[in-house]
Amino acid sequence: MVDVMDMPKSRVNASMLPQFIDRPVCFVGRLEKIHPSGKMFILSDGEGKSGTIELMEPLDEEISGVMEIVGKVTAKATIMCASYVQFKEDNHPFDLGLYNEAVKIIHEFPQFFPWGVVQYD
Repeated sequence: MVDVMDMPKSRVNASMLPQFIDRPVCFVGRLEKIHPSGKMFILSDGEGKSGTIELMEPLDEEISGVMEIVGKVTAKATIMCASYVQFKEDNHPFDLGLYNEAVKIIHEFPQFFPWGVVQYD
């Protein structure tokens, strides 16, 4: 079985998740809530819509702010997380709205951004 990290991933926002069931994705959002179990958290994207992130193991560190998630979209349109990165916003805040606009453009014009949208047969 191929590891999600070795597969091409599409950049998506929360609205796009149902279109990418069982496919690897990259999702960026701001942390809104962590489930008490530590095995799930919710991120909001640049449109203010929520994406649920599931973990195989409970979190073992504090997380906050803007994060990039790489994982596979489940049948429930949540993301099973393979890895995550927290963005440091000490000096420069991350503009999720602008990022979301870029994601939409990548999907609208895939011929110009072949690295951003992966076509599946």
